[in-house]
This record gives sequence, C-alpha cells and structure tokens, in this order.
Amino acid sequence: MQSRPTILILMGVTGSGKTTIGKLLSDDLGWAYFDADDFHPAANVEKMTLGIPLDDQDREPWLLTLRGVINNCLEAEEPAVFACSALKEDYRDQLLVDSRVQLVYLKGDSELISRRLNQRQGHYMNPALLASQFATLEEPAGGLTIDVSQSPEDIVTAIEQHFQLERPSHP
Repeated sequence: MQSRPTILILMGVTGSGKTTIGKLLSDDLGWAYFDADDFHPAANVEKMTLGIPLDDQDREPWLLTLRGVINNCLEAEEPAVFACSALKEDYRDQLLVDSRVQLVYLKGDSELISRRLNQRQGHYMNPALLASQFATLEEPAGGLTIDVSQSPEDIVTAIEQHFQLERPSHP
C-alpha cells in the first residue's frame, strides 16, 4: 500500500487546469499551494511570452529550485500542492523525491485545452506553445490520471478520494 501523500504534484500541459485544481484542492485540504510557474527565472518567462519553447537547459535551474521547495516542505512536514507541467519523465524523477510526493496527471485532448487557452486572460504562457507542450509530453506510467473534461470540483473530489485525503474539520 502506498503511503498517504503530503505533497501532490499536479502535472499536465498548459491549460490543463493545474492552477485552478491546485488552488481548489489546497483550499479544501488546508495545504500550502505552490505554482511552479512562479519559480521560473525571468529569462524563461520572457521566452515563453514570446512563444519560444523552453529546452532542458532552460528548465534545469527551475527544477532544482522546485526540488528544493519540495524538500523543504517535506522536512517541515508541511503538506502542499504543486502545479507543475512536469512534462518529461526526467523532470518528474527530479521532483518525486520521496514516497510522500505523489503525481496527478491532468489529462485532456488538444482541442479542449486549446479552447481553454483561447479563453484564458492574464497568463504569460503563449497559447502558440501548446503544440510544443504536447510534443514534449511523456505521459506518466504511474500516479493518478484524471480526465480534465470533468468539473474542477469533481476532479478535486476524485483526487481526495483516490489518496484518501481528509478535509480538516472546522469548529
């Protein structure tokens, strides 16, 4: 039996709902929330804004930073939800540092994700990068896979049920 996670990494291509689901889930559980996009260096943000895909060299310092944050959460016994694309298995290997860190793959087809991206406002990720994200994506063999065509609330409930996570009781 797998151990109950204290860190959940929500992964998927841009527009798959990582931020929406991550915030709902962290609020529901009373866990910390981290958006991996907030940890990109300025040069990476500029590239993505211009529609230039990041390469492994661009991602290396970002992944090291994220790994450090995950390790800090584990050491402090602070449960957390991370929204992170984690498109390649190699990237996930760098983040899944302990059995308490579990992966949730938010999976959707390119048509659905493209519609969502075209409606999204105020995010630096250029929608033109979606094709490169799907080309880079290595679907995970392990973890939980969730179809993102469901409502965000249903997705959160499915994640909580799968990992047997309990919402804190409020007096």
